[in-house]
Amino acid sequence: MNEFRLDGKVALISGSARGLGAAMAETLAAGGAKIVIADILDKEGKETAAKLGANGLFVHLDVTKESDWEAAIETAVKHFGGIDVVVNNAAIETTSLLENCTLEEFNKTFNVNVSGVFLGVKHAIRAMKPGGISGRGGSIVNISSAAGLKGALGLGAYCASKGGVRLLTKAAAVECGRLNYGIRVNSIHPGLIKTEMGVKTLNDYVRLGLIPTEEEAEAAFINAHLIGLGRPQDIANGVYFLASNAAQWITGIELSVDGGYIAA
Repeated sequence: MNEFRLDGKVALISGSARGLGAAMAETLAAGGAKIVIADILDKEGKETAAKLGANGLFVHLDVTKESDWEAAIETAVKHFGGIDVVVNNAAIETTSLLENCTLEEFNKTFNVNVSGVFLGVKHAIRAMKPGGISGRGGSIVNISSAAGLKGALGLGAYCASKGGVRLLTKAAAVECGRLNYGIRVNSIHPGLIKTEMGVKTLNDYVRLGLIPTEEEAEAAFINAHLIGLGRPQDIANGVYFLASNAAQWITGIELSVDGGYIAA
C-alpha cells in the first residue's frame, strides 16, 4: 500500500483557500504531502495553510496572471525543494441562458476556467520536465466538471469552459507522454457538491426562474445523481489517487466523480 502514500511529494493546489480545494489540501497533507495553498483569498488561504503546520505554505495566485504562476511555482520549489503535483482547481461558474449571456460573462468564464488551467499546465510542465527547476516528473490534475461532459440548462458558458479543460488535459497528456517528460495529466469531473459554488448554482436556478424554489432545485439535482450529492472529500479522494504512485500508469483520463450523474 506504500504506493498510495504521498510522502516526499510537494503539491500546489489553485483555489485551495476554501471549499473543494481546501479539502484536497487537507487530504493530500494527511497522506504525507507538503502543500502550497494558492489562491486570491489571502486571509482564508493563510488560515488554511496554517492548519497544515510546517507542511503548509500560502502563495497569492491569480490564475489568469502568468507572472503569478511563475512566482508560485518558483516559491514552491525554493521552499519545499521541488514540485510533484499541480492541481488546477480554481474556477468560476456563470449561470445564464445563452440568449442572455453577455460576451463579457462568457470571456470571463473562459479566462479563469480555461486560460487559468492552461497557465497552470504550462508552468507545471516547465518545472517538472527533465531539466526543469524541479525536473523529477509529476502529476497534473485538472478539475473539470460533469458539465464538461454533458450539457446543462443555463450553464452554457460553464459547460463550454469545462469541456475545454477536458480536451486541454488530453492534449497535455499526449505531449508529456510522447516527449517522455515523466508527467501524467488527468481530469476529474465532479457532480454537484454543496460548496459555496454549488449553493450558488441552486440559487441561480431560482433567480433565473428555471425552478421555483431552492428546495425544489436541490431536490432536482439530488434526483439527477443516482446515489445523491457528493462531499468535498469525495473529490479530494480522486485527486489523492491521481497524485499518488498508485496511478503511475494512468494519464489522459477523465475521472467522473459524480454520483452517477453522467450515467443517468
